[in-house]
Amino acid sequence: MESAAFDIPGVTWSSVSDKLIGVRRLTTGIWLGLPLVIAAVPAVIFGGAVWIAPAVFAAFLVWAFWLIPRQVRAIGYAELEEDLLIRKGVMFRSIVVVPYGRMQFVDVQAGPLTRRAGIAQVQLHTASPGTDAAIPGLPEAEAARLRDRLSEAGEARLAGL
Repeated sequence: MESAAFDIPGVTWSSVSDKLIGVRRLTTGIWLGLPLVIAAVPAVIFGGAVWIAPAVFAAFLVWAFWLIPRQVRAIGYAELEEDLLIRKGVMFRSIVVVPYGRMQFVDVQAGPLTRRAGIAQVQLHTASPGTDAAIPGLPEAEAARLRDRLSEAGEARLAGL
């Protein structure tokens, strides 16, 4: 259900790569799967109520694996004439508007898992830390294109100051 605050007429949103789903699931699987295995060992040995801990980890793992695709598909960005819009969130939604003239620099980041998946994150830095924004899960070519485009747009807007 769209609300007026998040439904912007005439804006075409670009989505991020679905490869981000696999990267986030792998990371979550490590962070929740390892404690699940560790908690399962005493549960197997002692039984009884000790199974509560691995059951909780398993429930969180299943919930996270269900939620991650929804979160990734909710991430989007739109390049407007004067601003870059970034939206994210399923339950707690947000839209960040970054004016091109406020950008100080644009950073592209990729860790080992994201590099292996062929995706990167574009990080925007502004004078105000509250308006810094990131777009994760972009294909590497799109991240490079967006970095160059945003840098050019930022320099053009700053030249007029």
